[in-house]
Amino acid sequence: MQPSSLAFQTKASDALADPNLQKALGGIKTGWQRGRILAADRLPEFEQLRDQARDIKNHALEHLDFYLEAFEARVLDAGGQVHWARDAAEARAIIQGICQDNGAKTVTKSKSMIAEEIGLNDHLEAAGITPVETDLGEYIIQLRKEPPSHLVGPAVHLTRDQVSDLFAATHDLPRTEDPTELVGQARTVLRQKYLAADVGITGANFLIAETGSAITVTNEGNAELTQGLPKVHVVIASLEKVIPSMEDAFTLLRVLARSATGQEFSTYTTVMTGPKRTEDHDGPEQFHVVLLDNGRSKMIGSKFQDMLRCIRCGACMNNCPVYLAAGGHAYGWVYVGPMGSVLTPQFVGIESAHTLPNASSFCGRCEEVCPVRIPLPNLMRHWREEQFKRQLVPSTVRWGLGIWGYVAKRPALYRFATRVAMAMLGRMGRKEGSFASLPLAGGWTASRDLPAPQGKTFMQQWKKKRRGGAR
Repeated sequence: MQPSSLAFQTKASDALADPNLQKALGGIKTGWQRGRILAADRLPEFEQLRDQARDIKNHALEHLDFYLEAFEARVLDAGGQVHWARDAAEARAIIQGICQDNGAKTVTKSKSMIAEEIGLNDHLEAAGITPVETDLGEYIIQLRKEPPSHLVGPAVHLTRDQVSDLFAATHDLPRTEDPTELVGQARTVLRQKYLAADVGITGANFLIAETGSAITVTNEGNAELTQGLPKVHVVIASLEKVIPSMEDAFTLLRVLARSATGQEFSTYTTVMTGPKRTEDHDGPEQFHVVLLDNGRSKMIGSKFQDMLRCIRCGACMNNCPVYLAAGGHAYGWVYVGPMGSVLTPQFVGIESAHTLPNASSFCGRCEEVCPVRIPLPNLMRHWREEQFKRQLVPSTVRWGLGIWGYVAKRPALYRFATRVAMAMLGRMGRKEGSFASLPLAGGWTASRDLPAPQGKTFMQQWKKKRRGGAR
């Protein structure tokens, strides 16, 4: 997928004018966002679990080489194979080779953001191999030839009406808006695909070093059918998915579903360890794990290492005011929302994605809800500093930031300037109480009035409050 992140502003404007998209995004607030609040309230130790989850991921990252080697050894012990891929091209070539070695014409896939990251579907199709997405959301967007717009809900940008129209046109059946009937139609189509597939490809939520297992979580059971029915199973996962133990996995699983959808636990949690054994009744004859680096090892020890703690729950985007207004496709690449605003510049280069770190109000909500406490605003701030250094923002913006920086580093001058500006704006806006337009504030006043300041500056009020508290 070629990045189009530089068009974020244009795409966001189009998204705001799209009534179907705005209706669909509104459902996140009443669904997943509220669900997380209720699920966290029901679990007294939720905040403690978040600390444990952060510490587990930090420990794994600090000893990543050790746990990756341990994971590989356990996979080999269980009869599986591990393939190391330095970048997307190597990962695609490895998977294509496995498919061709087994004469595969059709592969089924369960939802995998890593497969999206490496552009696997297009590559397989070019090689004459048909990929079939089996996650309902992924199935829908594959029919529409669109990328996912959310980590957990790939088709969350669509309304039920739009899905009904799509299925009626695709399945050659009478149009229905009944959710059960829509799911039934997709299930009927996909069951035949499961049975015909030569290879099944899944992602992995976690890789367990002590057992060589891969864990997937779904609400539809499609990962189980994808890995269990074909004779060959391929797991594609990135390096940072490895964690030390099964006990650690279940600590992370306790915060994953609650943070993602507000569920206590995902409907299906599957542990996959090696190929079918002699005493097993079913299962794949081959078990391959493709471990993708694609720039992640360079993040170890850098100021972006914290981002590798991400467990792909989507909570940051469910609570981001920018994502909830613009939707996922505005971000122009695989990863969207606040986590995408950090990862995309890392993977495609800041020159191709320098608009994304600015797609944030810095309200801090993303960090507040992150189950592994990733400091997302700080990481986006690092990218803003980088874009400033490389002169990727317009000269007028750099000029304005330069003046602001000069004043902000001199507290006495800053306090004087804010007092003067506030007094002037307060006097100018006294009659109307707000400004319909104001120089240098066009981005704000284009869609809403700017209230005229009243009273004292924040610093004056803070100083007065501290003095009052001291007494």
